[in-house]
Amino acid sequence: MNVPNILTLLRIFFVPLLVAALVQDSRTFQMGAVVVTNEILALAIFLAAAATDLLDGYLARRWGQVTTVGTLLDPIADKLLISAALISLVQVRLLAGWMAILIIGREFAVTGLRGIAASAGYTIKASDLGKTKMVSQVIAVSLLLLSVSWPTLRAPAMAWMWGVVFFSLLSAAMYFGKFWRKVDDRIKLRRRRELLLLEKREMRRRKRRGVAADGIAAS
Repeated sequence: MNVPNILTLLRIFFVPLLVAALVQDSRTFQMGAVVVTNEILALAIFLAAAATDLLDGYLARRWGQVTTVGTLLDPIADKLLISAALISLVQVRLLAGWMAILIIGREFAVTGLRGIAASAGYTIKASDLGKTKMVSQVIAVSLLLLSVSWPTLRAPAMAWMWGVVFFSLLSAAMYFGKFWRKVDDRIKLRRRRELLLLEKREMRRRKRRGVAADGIAAS
């Protein structure tokens, strides 16, 4: 287990802590002269988890420690973190439910597309628009959490969230537009080859049966 994979697992560990900090009854914690509310604690956990997302990928590439486990776990950890944050925000009535459904639904749709593409031999890498979407998500969630203590941030937070919805749908459309036809054609071609192979095998079997029948008749 290398350091990048440990950071990825740490991000998954942060998910229940984020949910617990955000949805529990309103409480405050005194840390010296600073009063920490639920939302500020949740924000700290969320930003720490988002930081591990940036750090694990950077370290994996820099140290040459890109592994299959890390490649599989990293997008799962990202989706768990964002989904947990959005659902928790809906629970505490800081975010409209339909926005969370659109964003989370997009994540699962693109994940499904990646799985289908991988089975067809294609690797779908994160696009620049997809990375912009991730940054927008972090900013939007952070602003929404801050808007609890500073209501003047509510409008900018919702503006960023609308941006997240826009970038999410646009990047999903680009992924599907770019890869779906290629993936669909590749799968159809593979199925045709499989059917042709089965037909050839069946023809060989029939020929063998015919030769065997002729031999029996001749004897």
